[in-house]
Amino acid sequence: MSADTILSFEEAMEKYDPVLGFEVHVELNTKTKMFSSAPNVFGDDPNTNVNEVDLGLPGVLPVVNKAAVESSIKIGLALNCKIAESCRFARKNYFYPDTPKNFQTSQYDEPIAYDGYLDIELEDGTVFRVEIERAHMEEDAGKLTHMGGAAGRIQGADYSLVDYNRAGVPLVEIVTKPIEGAGSRAPELAKAYVAAIREIVKNLGVSDARMERGNVRCDANVSLRPHGQERFGIRSETKNVNSLRAVEHAVRFEIQRHAAVLDSGQPVIQETRHWHEDTRTTTSGRAKSDADDYRYFPEPDLVPVVASREWVEELRATLPEPPAERRKRLKEAWGYSDLEFRDVVNAGVMDSIEETVAAGASASAARKWWMGEIVGRAKTADVDPAELGVSPQTIVELNGLVEEGKINNKMASQVLDGVLAGEGTPAEIVEKRGLAVVSDDGPLLEAIDAALAAQPDVAEKIRGGKVQAIGAIVGGVMKATRGQADAGRVRELILEKLGVEG
Repeated sequence: MSADTILSFEEAMEKYDPVLGFEVHVELNTKTKMFSSAPNVFGDDPNTNVNEVDLGLPGVLPVVNKAAVESSIKIGLALNCKIAESCRFARKNYFYPDTPKNFQTSQYDEPIAYDGYLDIELEDGTVFRVEIERAHMEEDAGKLTHMGGAAGRIQGADYSLVDYNRAGVPLVEIVTKPIEGAGSRAPELAKAYVAAIREIVKNLGVSDARMERGNVRCDANVSLRPHGQERFGIRSETKNVNSLRAVEHAVRFEIQRHAAVLDSGQPVIQETRHWHEDTRTTTSGRAKSDADDYRYFPEPDLVPVVASREWVEELRATLPEPPAERRKRLKEAWGYSDLEFRDVVNAGVMDSIEETVAAGASASAARKWWMGEIVGRAKTADVDPAELGVSPQTIVELNGLVEEGKINNKMASQVLDGVLAGEGTPAEIVEKRGLAVVSDDGPLLEAIDAALAAQPDVAEKIRGGKVQAIGAIVGGVMKATRGQADAGRVRELILEKLGVEG
């Protein structure tokens, strides 16, 4: 069987049941790192936010970041988890160049949060409960950049560069229990689950939650078993998937790939896989290690973390409005129908609409722009709406130009194209492109005369009382003015010229 052979998704679903599992890594936005005083800042020059602890120099000792512990407890509470009264760190031993200590300080048998759940609402309103095994604290690894080669991976690279700025950044890893029963909705559930985690941590204020920066990334586990079989199949783990669309597509592809392997009579290999966004496929990484392979043992340089019940309850009292309650409040405040609001949520623009309304637009105008213009362009470009980079302030400015009558909706669409092309602000683009509504009656009357002369039969119909025929004349004027006429004013002038009351 060819390595890239897959079954259709429909064929796979006819024969097999998927079992899913997710490990979502959430980078916390604390000021300093998990065990050192080095700054936790994204985007600085390589190897500038490091100190002796991050580099694993001899004789140094880690110190637990209290703010990171508090953020971890908040995440656990938001996931309906139990919070351990005492937990400890462990050493997860493995060698890789971006892990300078040759081990990762993590949690193993004593996580800070465990036995939780999250109710996930799918696109049609169906609610699916995902059981949470644990949410544990750990530190991130550094970042390797492989130079040379075509794929940007270590295979075929000429050399690799390592940046330790990310080494030691606080992480919370959220691990689900095996997820059964999703059936053909498994890819949709995968996307919705990661979206829910992202929404929660952003709502808590504990993470910037920007997936394109790796603040939230998902390891997606997939296995298949024949219908009626209880024993789980062998799983694969697609590593570090960092967009909602990619999570959905990776799960779908792995279901199809597993099905083809099983159909061929070959065994599925337990391994990690790499996701390739350009081809929407995965490729083999390495054989998947089990817990025993990491030789976990308690971290001798850190004392247990004790979370008193009083401390936990104090943190619980600081939790913001839960996402489900927030959605209910926004729906009522905006006056959207159930279908309209569900479409907004499914399109991933609820936060953008909220920020646009807060910036001064009406709820109806914000929905018009985000759902009617931004989402459509995102689909055409095959990206998430957020990836287009349009700010709420831009939408407010653009909508204001329309409401003030300076441009019409057609022009506004052209202005938005200019924004996406990086030509400047809406006002600057209107000026540069010469886009402005023609409001001077003189040019409009000339265009109206020409349109009436070109269509005398239509003019007679309007005089005869068929006012709805005026659209043909308005269209001629709009064409003559390259869409820059005020259609409402054009209609008024046509009626006046023909002596017809509107």
